Amino acid sequence: MQLLQPQHWIDYELIDSGEYEKLERFGKYIIRRPEPQAVWRKSLPEKEWENIPDAIFKREKGKTSQDGNDKGVWTQKKGMPDQWFINYKYKEMNLKFRLGLTSFKHVGIFPEQAENWNFIYDTIKEIKTEEPKILNLFAYTGGASIAAKSAGADVTHVDSVRQVITWSRENMEASGLDNIRWIVEDALKFCRREVKREKKYNGIILDPPAYGRGPDGEKWILEENIAELMELCRELLAEKDSFLILNLYSMGFSAVIAENLIKDYFPDVKNCQFGELIVPEKSGKNLPLSVYARFKK
Repeated sequence: MQLLQPQHWIDYELIDSGEYEKLERFGKYIIRRPEPQAVWRKSLPEKEWENIPDAIFKREKGKTSQDGNDKGVWTQKKGMPDQWFINYKYKEMNLKFRLGLTSFKHVGIFPEQAENWNFIYDTIKEIKTEEPKILNLFAYTGGASIAAKSAGADVTHVDSVRQVITWSRENMEASGLDNIRWIVEDALKFCRREVKREKKYNGIILDPPAYGRGPDGEKWILEENIAELMELCRELLAEKDSFLILNLYSMGFSAVIAENLIKDYFPDVKNCQFGELIVPEKSGKNLPLSVYARFKK
């Protein structure tokens, strides 16, 4: 099992974490928001947590989204914008992301995923197929999609929320890229249709939430639906010159579960990497934010 931490961020830093919160820098702005994994004590005094941030997220009691995220409001210092841009660079990959303060504490990016973006970029560059076909499911604001596109792939980006697709398009255009295929649909429905069409992809990226809703109210529950999705992905993934990444954010799922899903549905794979995606903070502690399993063949 491997602990992977991002190595190439300049515009992101985890300053401190603890007592179910985290203090982060995105570009030149510092924000304070909830973090359920940070069960330890903070390293910095509360005075600094109060005085440093440009924006602080406060929960609204009893209000949650469909995927279980707390709803709330941001308190902003004078001069703190609602939206701003940050950059991420790795080798010849230059990505630009538009960030924003949402009512569900998110800002439009998961910084720990940078290690997967690097893996996507490097793996696509190794694939001998001209313009490899990549499928990104539950694709959110498109970090993995634009990483794949920057490596020269033909990318299909699937998410159930139209506003998030619009956000993804902004990130693509800000990064100087184009021609990503945008699909607003339930991931299971889309994959079932692609299997019937006998489509094949050189790369599949899975980032399923614990809970979610499709555009027509379709219910996604990770424990109930992941098996069918893995079976569909087995059908869709090309036999060679291909890769798959599975990310799991549910606190009840370990990296071993992710590894076992790969072993079950892709028994011929011998080089599966699995572990946790973490972000280190200045005090020396590591904040775990996702478990992953991935392979290439």
